[in-house]
Amino acid sequence: MTNSGCDMYRIDVLVQGFPGKAVCHGGLGWSTIALLRSDRHTILIDVGAFGIRKPLESQLKAAGVAPDDITDVVLTHAHYDHSINFVLFDRATVWIGANEIEWAAAQPPGFDPLPELYVQALATDPRVKRVHEGEEFLPGIVPFDAPGHTPGSLVFHLTANEVPVIFTAHRVPERTIADGDPYKAQSHETAELVAKEAGLASDGWNFAFQSQGMSGGAWIGPTVEETILMLKEKGHKGVFIHPIGFLCDHVEILYDIDVAFHEFAEKQGMRLWRADPRNRTVP
Repeated sequence: MTNSGCDMYRIDVLVQGFPGKAVCHGGLGWSTIALLRSDRHTILIDVGAFGIRKPLESQLKAAGVAPDDITDVVLTHAHYDHSINFVLFDRATVWIGANEIEWAAAQPPGFDPLPELYVQALATDPRVKRVHEGEEFLPGIVPFDAPGHTPGSLVFHLTANEVPVIFTAHRVPERTIADGDPYKAQSHETAELVAKEAGLASDGWNFAFQSQGMSGGAWIGPTVEETILMLKEKGHKGVFIHPIGFLCDHVEILYDIDVAFHEFAEKQGMRLWRADPRNRTVP
């Protein structure tokens, strides 16, 4: 799961996208803007338009990033709410799909979301690079064609950040297992079945027990903390926790994972995410 020769990225969503429309004033939406940081690159995925400039400036400052720190701007497509602010990052290389910019530059002015003058700037600026499907144009970032919204829209597969999964279940005393309870074996079997269904490689997931009670004696392991430390030693910078032993939100998720394990991971210089339980799923 570690990536030799590839950057590992920290990912922060600076602006959460919103596809809004008004009855009389057209589109009110804005694009998501994401910040990716590695040892070598500081990347913005889409950059928004005029109305988002102040919030974007504020979010970059909060992240400790100056406009001149941005090394790369990656555009999913040429619509104004995704692309206009590329001009704010004049030291960055700008990446856009070859099919997208060729299509956009050929369109006459019209009542659509293409910002004609900015498209022409993208088409002629020497720092703008054109990318093709399947081409790893930045370390660990591969584009794929996603035509529909525009003919040349792209989505990106981040191969550098294959985050290891930790499946968890509740700890029980070792004496319980010694008395013949199959809980430990069945918990591992459940994790194996979920990992197989999710298409996880054998080295892409681990299993740990969490939330020890107050009774005395030894409890089964390994613990989540031990597993996080082991993954850190292997070079990982984040983990994804899936508490398969719990079916809904309660204190052992909302506190043990969302607070205690989050704080533990942060102290190790790692990030931590978890899967939403079924009772938070919108039908």
